[in-house]
Amino acid sequence: MQPSRDIERLIEIMVALRDPETGCSWDKVQDSHSIAPYTIEEAYEVADAIERGDLHDLEEELGDLLLQVVYHARMAEEIDAFSFGDVVLAITSKMIRRHPHVFGNEEARSAGAAKGFWETIKAEEKRLRAEKRRLAGQSEAQLVSLLDDVPAGMTTLARAVKLQQKAGTVGFDWNDPRAVLDKIKEEIAEIEHELDCPTVSKDRVQDEVGDLLFAVANLARHVEVDPDAALRGTNEKFRHRFRHIEAELASQGRSPAEASLDEMEALWVEAKSRPRD
Repeated sequence: MQPSRDIERLIEIMVALRDPETGCSWDKVQDSHSIAPYTIEEAYEVADAIERGDLHDLEEELGDLLLQVVYHARMAEEIDAFSFGDVVLAITSKMIRRHPHVFGNEEARSAGAAKGFWETIKAEEKRLRAEKRRLAGQSEAQLVSLLDDVPAGMTTLARAVKLQQKAGTVGFDWNDPRAVLDKIKEEIAEIEHELDCPTVSKDRVQDEVGDLLFAVANLARHVEVDPDAALRGTNEKFRHRFRHIEAELASQGRSPAEASLDEMEALWVEAKSRPRD
């Protein structure tokens, strides 16, 4: 089998990998649950390549992510749920439906520019999803919440923002970022209270830390900052500065484990003043 630019070749490769008799011993025993972490990992690697501005890596990582889509679709086809073609049909239908101002007739193009057209489209999509679930025998009780369609598989920070955005559409939100700052201070005070207790409860501290992170994600949303991107930047900043500490100590024939906290703190401050590569 030869490589190809045609998506059909990738689908053929996946069919071969999943063949019960002649397929790959690892690939043919996977299911959507076992593959899901790899799907998330590949999405992160795409984001990382974009962040680094590495178009060569981006080309490769997009291929890896596409493979995940083909993988999930093939597993679904094996149980007669849907195929890759159905996935393509679903997304092309959605894009055309969501952009009447681009793909519709003259009347639809005019309506597409009108206030509220997006909400109407989303409402119709929700109705279609409900109908699809009903035909599949699922209970209507599964669709009672505004928050039901927020994917559980999102990163925790991104999911927090999405939940907040959804609740905000019905007015459950602050109008001023400073009010969110007050909430953050409140959550910090509650953590301090738990830490001051004679017997510290790990469960209660975890609960309060979760509340704090949720509030910080809310602040990021109000000031139009992507919290995942912000944290990725800080992670890189931390890595750069800690590498400086390691390099400086290595030049002295020592490791961080052999240095005092004061020494490392001084090198940290020095790293802050140095430009990153």
